[in-house]
Amino acid sequence: MYSRQFLSPEYLLQQLQISAFLGVVASGAMLVILLGHIDLSIPWTVTLGAMMATAVAGWYGTAGGIAAIPVAILCGAAVGLVNGIGVAYLRLPSMIFTLGMNAVVQGLMVLHTGGSAPQDHATDLMHDLAVGRLALGIPNALFVWVLVGALVVFILTRTAFGRRVYAVGNREQAAYLSGVDTNFVIVGCFVLSGAAAAFAGVLLAGYSTKAYQGMGDPYLLPAIAAVVLGGTNILGGRGNYLGTVAGVVLITLLQSILAVMQMPEAGRQIIYGTVIIAMLLTYGRGEADRS
Repeated sequence: MYSRQFLSPEYLLQQLQISAFLGVVASGAMLVILLGHIDLSIPWTVTLGAMMATAVAGWYGTAGGIAAIPVAILCGAAVGLVNGIGVAYLRLPSMIFTLGMNAVVQGLMVLHTGGSAPQDHATDLMHDLAVGRLALGIPNALFVWVLVGALVVFILTRTAFGRRVYAVGNREQAAYLSGVDTNFVIVGCFVLSGAAAAFAGVLLAGYSTKAYQGMGDPYLLPAIAAVVLGGTNILGGRGNYLGTVAGVVLITLLQSILAVMQMPEAGRQIIYGTVIIAMLLTYGRGEADRS
């Protein structure tokens, strides 16, 4: 109704390319949500990944260009490790602790940049991963998302760790009494979430050719909305990655439609929040009925 180009192959490929960035973030967020927890440090972990990747490339030249992406992912994993320790061992609410970590990372990045946009630029590899097209005109970012998704599916369906994620999400105490190292599972999922968010930041830096303050802010609510819209129980224990993929694509198309309609950012946030609340009410009522 609003655009004749909406269903054209080129437009859909462009939307899938944009979906890839959100899809990588949602991949990590899903693992944490399957536990019945939530990671609110995603926005500045994304920014951390972008800023550290571009900074390492700027500091060390060619050698830095090779190490930029691994260093960024390790920085994100370190944030996830702190989150996991706080939630698993200190038994602090994930919502509060990760929100605090988000503020800490924000402060560290402001100190790192002096409060202004970094002058470093993305490496050629980062740019190629985000916007390049090597095969059949399909964006490289889409292939990257497929690889990340395949890794998540493998973890959840083919490993003991994946089975334990579902067990902890269903009932942590029962899993613990069954011999599952629940703390290790929680820490592992938060580490993977942080690494995925930082890697998404690397891709975003490659897409925009540089990092900037708050570049991860638009990805928190859409990532959570995509996961719960895809059928993952926000209270933990149930969900599959294919549903998350569908949720990511739907959220991306929704963003595109709202942009065409010139919906202000405030309206978009209202819609994302409404989706999350509606799914929470649906799953919450289901849990109450079973108990």
